[in-house]
Amino acid sequence: MSDLPPNDSQRDDDERGPADEIHELGENDKIGTAGDTGAADGLDEFDRLVGAETERDPDLAVIEAGSRTLRAQSGPPEADVPSRPADPEVDRALRVVEAELADRWGETKLEPSVTRIASLMDVLGEPQRAYPSIHITGTNGKTSTARMVEALLGAFELRTGRYTSPHVQSITERISLDGAPISAERFIEAYEDIKPYVEMVDAKEEFRLSFFEVMTGMAYAAFADAPVDVAVVEVGMGGTWDATNVIDASVAVVTPIDLDHTDRLGTTTAEIAAEKSGIIKPDATVILAQQPVEAAQVLLKKAVEVDATVARAGLEFGVAARQIAVGGQLLTLRGLGGEYEEVFLPLHGEHQAHNAAVALAAVEAFFGIGAQHARPLDIETVRKAFATVSSPGRLEVVRRSPTVVLDAAHNPAGARAAAGAIGEVFDFSRLVGVVGVSDGKNARGILEAFEPIFAEVVITQNSSHRAQDVDELAALAVEVFGEDRVQVEPRLPDALEAAITLAEEEGEFAGGGVLVTGSVITVGEARLLLGRG
Repeated sequence: MSDLPPNDSQRDDDERGPADEIHELGENDKIGTAGDTGAADGLDEFDRLVGAETERDPDLAVIEAGSRTLRAQSGPPEADVPSRPADPEVDRALRVVEAELADRWGETKLEPSVTRIASLMDVLGEPQRAYPSIHITGTNGKTSTARMVEALLGAFELRTGRYTSPHVQSITERISLDGAPISAERFIEAYEDIKPYVEMVDAKEEFRLSFFEVMTGMAYAAFADAPVDVAVVEVGMGGTWDATNVIDASVAVVTPIDLDHTDRLGTTTAEIAAEKSGIIKPDATVILAQQPVEAAQVLLKKAVEVDATVARAGLEFGVAARQIAVGGQLLTLRGLGGEYEEVFLPLHGEHQAHNAAVALAAVEAFFGIGAQHARPLDIETVRKAFATVSSPGRLEVVRRSPTVVLDAAHNPAGARAAAGAIGEVFDFSRLVGVVGVSDGKNARGILEAFEPIFAEVVITQNSSHRAQDVDELAALAVEVFGEDRVQVEPRLPDALEAAITLAEEEGEFAGGGVLVTGSVITVGEARLLLGRG
């Protein structure tokens, strides 16, 4: 584990088809719609969180009796989404790699084991053991939390590698070094470096390595080659049998668990938690976001079994206060080593504030705070780090007049979080939704979460072969919204144009807006069409 820094006080399957050019959408200027609603009493909010945790099912007391809890004794940036390579030769080579990866099993076709990835790591010389790591699982908030962890570690002058999925626009986003996606050239090189070893494993295993397994091998090898001081790794799906789970992370992070991928992970939060708890390794530190009681029981039981140390949101750390600010929010975070006041986070929504608390606790734990040390991290470094955080496609404003917001919510819990944040941050007089979801998702739950805030909804689909049929989705939307509030545009460019036209009917200064949501792929393609690629 790294030394404590100086202190003064302190998948989805993402195969993408070609997107058509969008029709003319007007000028991207004029008014914004960010509101300033004021803050709730921070101390009361923290007390509420503590109360919610301490009123849990009494059966948890039995589990906690055998666990160690971690308690310290003392009290918008531009999103880094790469475009296609400008050099035609590099672009051609990248497309060849993308095609070879796409020829493998996609991220939604799984054989639940780590046998193949373990074989790949073996022939590569176990690159994943060349650096310490922070492993992140959960249902929602994993990528944003990973980006915050990465920013904090980088601010303390550690060289980082970050592996996240799915990507918003470019496959190269998945592997980052020093806080930025690797170049197309380096991505190609990483693939070519491990390709002979991939073919060796393919030849001896019953099934070839999947897309995600090869990507994971590329990331771990690239991190060892860099080399990095620490890797921040987001699981692809689940935990126990996820391809990333060949690392022995000293810090395991579990973001909020909800129902998603129920056909693979289980139909209850307890079953899903059991799968995700597989990333908790012996003697690790576990950072738990607030969880449903049944999920918390499973996670704490696993911590007891492997003698892991636990820190829980609402008890050992949390959000002490938050208030809306221009371009984001101003936070007071209660960490494992003390309080961090006046932390500006350029992301919207209460859920992002809680992600920030989780990320801070994870980095504190990585540096031994709460166990070996009782003092906080340097407050100015923490502030500087959080102020640089971006998370593309997460309540991201990409156009003005009317304001167009992108959010990659792809399950009901994510949709509820986005809907709540929209109401808190933006003063829309009329909000039009553009919704395209992936097949197999809880589309009804997503639509129901957004129904209270959408005046109308434009139903569409993205170019992925996994997109839900637009007529099926429209039928659900009519049941949820009523026929008069639903418009169907099978092509995403037409859907964007229709939604913007509807929003503009409010008049130039009336505050109409558009929210594009339902899938990371839908959001990524919309981002390209709106000129952010």
